[in-house]
Amino acid sequence: MRKTYKIEVDCANCANLVEETAKKVDGVKELTISFMTQKMKVTFEEGADESAVMADVLKVAKKIESDFEIL
Repeated sequence: MRKTYKIEVDCANCANLVEETAKKVDGVKELTISFMTQKMKVTFEEGADESAVMADVLKVAKKIESDFEIL
């Protein structure tokens, strides 16, 4: 399953760092962040719990950029 999320991130470098780290979260097959559009596209692994995966993505993102939000 692939979903697009509206996000809030303050700088392009932070968006890149969050993207690289969030790609490694269990349950994420693919993940891309567009700083310009403030959107994150996530493709989940087969059978992954979407809400649990996104909670983990937000957790690792906040370690890099404390102001990061998934809207």
